[in-house]
Amino acid sequence: MAGRYAVIMSGGKGERFWPLSTSKQPKQLLALVGDKPLIAQAVDRLDGVVPPENVFVVTNADLVEATRKAAPAIPPANIIGEPMGRDTAAAVACGGALVKARDGQAVFAVLTADQVMGDLGLFSATIRGGMDLAEQNDILVTIGIRPTYPATGFGYIESGEPFQTAAGVEFRQANRFVEKPDEATAAGYLATGRFYWNSGMFIWSVPSLEKAFAAHCPEMARLMERLSGYAREGRIHEGMDATYPELRKISVDYALMEKAGNIVMACGTFAWDDVGSWPALESHFAQDNSGNTRIGRVEALDAGGNIVLSKDRLTALIGVKDLVVVQADGVTLVCPKERAQDIKKLVVALREKGGYDDLL
Repeated sequence: MAGRYAVIMSGGKGERFWPLSTSKQPKQLLALVGDKPLIAQAVDRLDGVVPPENVFVVTNADLVEATRKAAPAIPPANIIGEPMGRDTAAAVACGGALVKARDGQAVFAVLTADQVMGDLGLFSATIRGGMDLAEQNDILVTIGIRPTYPATGFGYIESGEPFQTAAGVEFRQANRFVEKPDEATAAGYLATGRFYWNSGMFIWSVPSLEKAFAAHCPEMARLMERLSGYAREGRIHEGMDATYPELRKISVDYALMEKAGNIVMACGTFAWDDVGSWPALESHFAQDNSGNTRIGRVEALDAGGNIVLSKDRLTALIGVKDLVVVQADGVTLVCPKERAQDIKKLVVALREKGGYDDLL
């Protein structure tokens, strides 16, 4: 049986969770939900499926030490820092190179560091089943999540004919990937019963990934081959320094998943949350009688539907509704919940304005 590995992508900036999440301490290194950093939870979910020594984390070069502290179960040498962000296709190629350097026939999962999941037995079965099928077939496995509401913040996968059942999990042919829809389109997707949320998680064998890159994105095939040579010599960071500057930014969805014809989708039925912005926390914390989500020292008078995080000091609200209020590390943020996605735009604007680097 081929070896089994996992690559956890942990390079996100988490800008929509500013000011708590910053470039030096992005959301995957925070215990936003639960009592461990999200990256540590991602590692824990692999218990019994992939041993820690077979788990690689691909993050930013300046976050390697912080990631090692946040995920102490992973051998330090398995936490790799990219010299610059080149989107997910490069991170996948880098992870594939690290796995190939250990076992050229291995099967590995590509997971993310900043999602929250429940029903972990179902999650484990989904990974196991996907690995079984990826070992036996020349396929690219992706994990779709059965939608529970017409979300406009996720891409979708349209499922097709049944492929196989493995580890008690249903796998279907993937017909197509679609971009984030508007609400009416998303509602139509749900009504068909064929569409699943695109989780951004994948499972494949080293040979199948190499073959797919060669066919659809030769640049990444060359990168994976070059980096695997460096990895075998213990010089992976030297290899990335030599190759990354010339790479274009491209996601693995564009590079592979929207082009390949051999994609199989796992029908994920475990609880899943992308935790993309502050309003996502409402489903993970109890609300008070007025519908406020309070984290830290918070008091409210005639205030309702607010999300308030107050780090190390008291934050008090009077007569306001449906706001996000965050006090963290010398910054206070106030915005309507419906504008929470715009926090990322604010961070970009502050960075361009200058003078706030220590807070971003």
